[in-house]
Amino acid sequence: MINRAYRIFAVFLAGLFLTIGVAWFLPGIIEQKSDIIADDSEDDSDRDHDTEDSTDGDDQPTTGPVPDPPESFPDGNVSTEPPQGEVPPTDPPTSESEPVVDIASYIRAKVNGLQLRTGPGTNHTSLGSINKGDMVTLIAKEGNWYRTKYKNKTAYISAGQEYTELYEMQKHSLAAVEAIIGQGASLLGFPYVYGAIRYHDGSGKKLNNFDATQYDCSSLIQYIFYRGAAINLQMTTRTQVTQGIFVPRSKIMRGDLIFFTNAQRYNKTGVERVGHVALYLGDNYILHTASDYAVIEQISAQRWKYYIETRRFL
Repeated sequence: MINRAYRIFAVFLAGLFLTIGVAWFLPGIIEQKSDIIADDSEDDSDRDHDTEDSTDGDDQPTTGPVPDPPESFPDGNVSTEPPQGEVPPTDPPTSESEPVVDIASYIRAKVNGLQLRTGPGTNHTSLGSINKGDMVTLIAKEGNWYRTKYKNKTAYISAGQEYTELYEMQKHSLAAVEAIIGQGASLLGFPYVYGAIRYHDGSGKKLNNFDATQYDCSSLIQYIFYRGAAINLQMTTRTQVTQGIFVPRSKIMRGDLIFFTNAQRYNKTGVERVGHVALYLGDNYILHTASDYAVIEQISAQRWKYYIETRRFL
């Protein structure tokens, strides 16, 4: 009996010591676990803070429009270098109640022989001249002068109201059409050269001895369509007229090509009647080169008598 009582007492003591031990060590364990959780939370907070800091300074990502396409140069080449300087900011959003109207702005001559110069002043060298009713594109106004493009160079024309006036047209909805027109506008003033060497052979293969300052009507159109929209046109008006999609005269739009005959071909038949091509801009204006130099001018009544058909490529 005594031994049994000792065993019971020993078990009781063991249980008592175990209870005391658990009560002693458990708070420390719980506290340690709490510290671990707290440390993990601080680590996550630090990582978030590091991520935000990583966008500061030089590493901050930039947003904005894609750089403009390569610029054309007077020698007819294209720069493969991206534009220099900061990326221009994007235009602010507009509400649906205020639609954006894309307008092409031109400078129209009010007198014959109006000079275009290399700088904003009569003391600067003349690049050429345009006649009453002819137009060049408006880039900006600088004092009493308008800045434009002529012979693929920056040029200036008087802003005096007795000499010029502003004229606006609605742009085409397709950027490619406006790119073609822009290419043509930069070549205004270059002389007409009959049989000028084409830019390519009709399939896009560049031809030797091409001169980016000399064009006849079909070579000018071939060049601006290729450079503006990568469209391959054939080498003459009589082959270009077989391309694209036929458009009725009543449906002519900005960017269409209009084909005409001329005095020499008036009595011929079929495609042999075709002797001239021009790019239609709207409001009875065309961009073309005929016998003197590349120009934006109105279609005369005589030229309309020579009208054959219109073709659309975009």
